[in-house]
Amino acid sequence: MYLEIENLSKSFDGKEVVSGLKLSMNRGEILCLLGASGCGKTTTLRMLGGFLKPDGGKIFLDGEDITGLEPERRPVSTVFQSYALFPHMTVLQNVMYGLKFQGMKKKEAAECAYRYLDIVGLSDRGNGAVQELSGGQQQRVALARALAVNPKVLLLDEPLSNLDAKLRIRMRDELKELQKKTGITMIFVTHDQEEAMALADRIAIMDGGRLVQTGTPSQVYRNPANLFVMEFLGTADRIELPDGQTLYVRPEEISILGRTKPGEEDGAGGRDRTQGAGTEERDGCVLLGGTISKAEYMGFYSQYFVTAGTNEIMVRDFSHEYSEGETVRLSVCTKHAFRKGRLSRTGD
Repeated sequence: MYLEIENLSKSFDGKEVVSGLKLSMNRGEILCLLGASGCGKTTTLRMLGGFLKPDGGKIFLDGEDITGLEPERRPVSTVFQSYALFPHMTVLQNVMYGLKFQGMKKKEAAECAYRYLDIVGLSDRGNGAVQELSGGQQQRVALARALAVNPKVLLLDEPLSNLDAKLRIRMRDELKELQKKTGITMIFVTHDQEEAMALADRIAIMDGGRLVQTGTPSQVYRNPANLFVMEFLGTADRIELPDGQTLYVRPEEISILGRTKPGEEDGAGGRDRTQGAGTEERDGCVLLGGTISKAEYMGFYSQYFVTAGTNEIMVRDFSHEYSEGETVRLSVCTKHAFRKGRLSRTGD
């Protein structure tokens, strides 16, 4: 493996914030450290960058133990959440800054800096002041500065958090394209699930200082290791069944089969399904009925809240044809459901 983290740990004031972290990644991969505030992801990134000394564990990069190296001696670059640009320097001077510590002559450093400004689309702004740039442009300057020193790994701390919603989406695409152009190995920290799913080749989910699950975006979303991962990566409906079972299932795994009339029989078992959840399953799906208590138009889909017995179930439907007060029959797919504290696997 290109980067290997072995049993990394860190405590502050007697409280362990990163505990026995084991993680590895390939060259040229984009890895996301994802988790809620306080889960240990930023502390992990700072240890990788050399800004914090771990209490235990080792960090190996391209076969070299870099655990004890100072930040300026590590073959990594960090882009901070605030970008940390120098306001008294021009755009070009900011990008050149790290190159002077590598002994590069001024002319050579300027040529190198312009190459990376060209990669991020800012070669025409080299002589301008950083204060005149937009937030997205400042982020590009920070990226160019980090890449100019030719690091083996690029570390990014909440890279898109300071941008508005539309710019975040655009910069997300630009970061992905930049990685393709340079082939740089990249680790970024975020609490934004959508950002992680869109950018990362693999996601490492942390909770309480521990690594909970690692996998591709599809793997961690479709096959969560536990209920925390399932709920953190998306919405999960909690459905209590009459037999005492509890299902946790994503709204997209629930579909509306059609309208019913109050008191209408199921047709299969002859029982009334309109007032609560049944335990009968057909082809890996639980059938139940309920009443739409709220309907929300969300643009390309409608979001319905269906009362089924004691359950309030959220369903997303693309037909936009149902209204509040209507009784409907639901089909709940249990293939990826979390049932009674374990994952229900009826197929892959």
